Amino acid sequence: MASRKRGTTFEQVTATALAFPGVETRSSYGTQGLYVANKFMARLREPDVMVLKPIEDDEQRFLMGTQPDVFFLTDHYRGYPTILIRLSKVQPEQMRELIEQSWRRLAPKKLVEQSSVGGRQSSGAGGATSKPPS
Repeated sequence: MASRKRGTTFEQVTATALAFPGVETRSSYGTQGLYVANKFMARLREPDVMVLKPIEDDEQRFLMGTQPDVFFLTDHYRGYPTILIRLSKVQPEQMRELIEQSWRRLAPKKLVEQSSVGGRQSSGAGGATSKPPS
């Protein structure tokens, strides 16, 4: 059985995210951030760690429980719909799926419906708890 490639970079994550309608880059706490419809989606927190939101509670627990070397939280993020991701350890396809899921949850419904990826079933409910993504 061939092993799947692990790891990605924030530049690759950004390129993936920018393929979705309405995603833009701008500064977030001094690092590059990704936004959709002026809502925070992701940012590079430190060289190999990315913050992603929104993510549902049960999904957050599942990812951290099944892949603790990839997904984790610090005390600062506990209780909020975010997850920290070690970019060097995440599967690129899993990262793409998480970016799409985040985009679907944040993008205006009309934008999702009009996009070429909008025909797929949404992965979750829209909206997220408000908290600075630092």
